[in-house]
Amino acid sequence: MNGQTIRTGLVVVVAAIVVALYASVFTVGQMQQALVLQFGRVRAVLNQTGEERPGLYLKWPFIENVVLFDKRVLDLDLPVQTLLTADRQNLEVDAFARYRITDPLRFYQSVNNIALANQRLASFTNSSLRNVLARSTRDAIVKTDRMRLMNDIQEDVNRQAKALGVEIVDLRMTRVDLPAQNSSAVYKRMKTEREREAADIRANGDQIAATIRAKADRDVTVILAEATQKSEQLRGQGDADKNRILAEAFGKDRDFFSFYRSMQAYENGLKGPDTRLVISPTSDFFRYFNDPQGKAVQGGAPRGTSDPGSTTGSTTGAAR
Repeated sequence: MNGQTIRTGLVVVVAAIVVALYASVFTVGQMQQALVLQFGRVRAVLNQTGEERPGLYLKWPFIENVVLFDKRVLDLDLPVQTLLTADRQNLEVDAFARYRITDPLRFYQSVNNIALANQRLASFTNSSLRNVLARSTRDAIVKTDRMRLMNDIQEDVNRQAKALGVEIVDLRMTRVDLPAQNSSAVYKRMKTEREREAADIRANGDQIAATIRAKADRDVTVILAEATQKSEQLRGQGDADKNRILAEAFGKDRDFFSFYRSMQAYENGLKGPDTRLVISPTSDFFRYFNDPQGKAVQGGAPRGTSDPGSTTGSTTGAAR
């Protein structure tokens, strides 16, 4: 009986030792920092500055407890809010922040947990956004001075966040836009301005086109006049050369020139199927019809023709 009691007691003692060892051991991760509290009083801060290493630690069981905080960069997403700028323009601003717990003791004493810290930081950020952006114009916020304004807001929030034991590592405005009702009016105004600019450009283009077209028409008229003048000059010179050549040919051979002129007269006078000539058969016009040598008609009839009313004469009298 005594032996069984001793064994039971040993088991209880061993179990108590195991439970005590389990309760006295805790682990601090690489991405964590810890506060060791003894009856609510902070006894140690672990893995804050890098002097303490992450790993396995001991504490007094049931007397001390450990509070762990994340050492990584934490997210703070802010709701979209409408702000009034210095030029009396309403803007919808969507922003976010990234922060890190730099002093776990102060963080524990001021806000105790991440949820409450996010509420306090959101309040600081919204207040700073309103104060900084209220002193700036819409164009500065949207285009020209956006980076400097974000840096000013981050510095202002950091000054207030030191009391919480945190540091803002980044703060950005992701979207800055006009409210929906203002966007429509701005879009219409921009559309009107662009249409006016387009009308001015078209009017200038039409004016330039008319100038170019008038100049081109004038150049065409001048070029045609010069070409006509030159062609007339060339034609006159050609006719003069032609007459000169014909005159020279006439001077060299009068019979050939007479024959050539007669052939031209036959070609031009007997064109077409309906040509009619009412001429005497003994006319000099038919001298090469009556005689290939073109000899003159003697006694009212060509040489070698016995009857003035012969077949040749009657045929040529009405050439067709």
